[in-house]
Amino acid sequence: MAYASRIINHSKKLRNVPNLLRHDHAVLVRCFSNGAQSSVCKSEAAERERVSKFVACNHVSSGLPRNNCYRTTMRLGIPTGGVAYSRELTCSQVQSRRGFASDAGLPPHQEIGMPSLSPTMTEGNIARWLKKEGDKVNPGEVLCEVETDKATVEMECMEEGYLAKIIKGDGSKEIKVGEIIAITVEEQEDIAKFKDYSPSTSDSGAPAAKEPAAPLPKQEPVQQPVSSPEAKSKPSSPPSEDRLFASPLARKMAEDHKVPLSSIKGTGPDGHIVKADIEDYLASRGKDVSAPTPKTKDGKLEALDYVDIPHSQIRKKKYPKHGPMRIPVSLVPMNWVEAPSNHRPKARVTASRLLISKQTIPHYYLTVDTCVDKLLDLRSQLNSLQEASGGKRISVNDLVIKAAALALRKVPQCNSSWTDDYIRQYNNVNINVAVQTENGLYVPVIRNADKKGLSSISSEVKQLAQKAKENSLKPEDYEGGTFTVSNLGGPFGIKQFCAIINPPQSGILAVGSAEKRVIPSSGPEQFQFASFMSVTLSCDHRVIDGAIGAEWLKAFKGYIENPESMLL
Repeated sequence: MAYASRIINHSKKLRNVPNLLRHDHAVLVRCFSNGAQSSVCKSEAAERERVSKFVACNHVSSGLPRNNCYRTTMRLGIPTGGVAYSRELTCSQVQSRRGFASDAGLPPHQEIGMPSLSPTMTEGNIARWLKKEGDKVNPGEVLCEVETDKATVEMECMEEGYLAKIIKGDGSKEIKVGEIIAITVEEQEDIAKFKDYSPSTSDSGAPAAKEPAAPLPKQEPVQQPVSSPEAKSKPSSPPSEDRLFASPLARKMAEDHKVPLSSIKGTGPDGHIVKADIEDYLASRGKDVSAPTPKTKDGKLEALDYVDIPHSQIRKKKYPKHGPMRIPVSLVPMNWVEAPSNHRPKARVTASRLLISKQTIPHYYLTVDTCVDKLLDLRSQLNSLQEASGGKRISVNDLVIKAAALALRKVPQCNSSWTDDYIRQYNNVNINVAVQTENGLYVPVIRNADKKGLSSISSEVKQLAQKAKENSLKPEDYEGGTFTVSNLGGPFGIKQFCAIINPPQSGILAVGSAEKRVIPSSGPEQFQFASFMSVTLSCDHRVIDGAIGAEWLKAFKGYIENPESMLL
């Protein structure tokens, strides 16, 4: 071990190790320090040979400072201490590092960092820990709930061990991606040694100040020692093929659906079978799975079906490429009181997206009044049938979503989005429904709403709205929408309003309340009462011309005033 430390500290052949670390996604981290004790190798001869081979293979030089903790990387599949690491660390998985015993007296442990759980996530909050310090954890078990910029996501444990220390407790906010949140150990008796543990500044996600490296003495070239074949480390044998590794949740699902694990190929770490593998297997066999969202074979959401329409010359001249507009800051002195900030990541992301929408999308608005007397009568008849059969009641908003979806099918130009090179026209009609909660505004999506019945739409809307209020929406619950409906009339009694377009969509329908009005009748001095509902369509003028928007509203009004046509 002493020879290995000298080689790493002084050799000129390891100066570019930090650059090597940046370009290798799958890394094995080992820490070396002066006087560090290691039980990895059985003999110093084997250790010297392993380090020499590593130096010879990479042809790099060293500029690492002394008396510090060094990190070196070895490609996947190189056995170390009898264990072959083959796990690939990605940004969507739990970020963790393996630490080894050193002068500080700490036993082997693993540092768990804040994972990146969405493409736009830079920081997150800890909603609550489902495990407490001292608990045993197994692969697939949920450690904690993390609030991202879009939803609350469960973070699963990747390795077996014991939760020794929780660095960031319940309610911790604005934790940077990669910042250490917990420590796990392999042995239960090591838990007490981390009672007063706190990560260093460099381990907490903050960049540490670089110290000038002391000049290294001139070293003679290191020659690779000749060692006997017995000194070579033997690669670890792969796990027995007879044993199948699966997470507890995956085993439970397999037992419930009577699925043999031997017929499923695991996609988790080290080939573990996870929940998604069971769901994909059941979906391929045509069985019902808990998640109704369509997925491809690799577990990802089914891609939208669309057609890209090239821009006409007039659109290129009217709407050139441009970046976000800059808003000047007012210099007028103002009197204010700074209240404590309680913004959640979701609220900040919503504010940012709406600001960009108003700055970059040329909005215009079309309003029409629709008579809803026939719609209310049909709703009463349908609810009578629903109550008799034990189904859920259908709301006016459910009928509005169905009418909007059918109108989009009739006028597909409104079911599009703008890009700098073309207009993307979608063949799927996926309607986002705005839901206001204590945690902010959510827009869960009803996929293929034009093809679903009113009962199915009603049930799905209620289920997604409840998940939004519980802050438990998954990305597949709100991504992939092509049009949005926002209703402030029924819940709040708002007569009419103009909504902001949800990018990259090109339209959003603002639904007001229904009110009784007096209208002229057929005879002189005769009148009658009718219920009217005001709706306003916000359009992206780059995609939807005024006549196209009017045509869509005409189709929508036809479905609302003659609701029986929606059932055809």
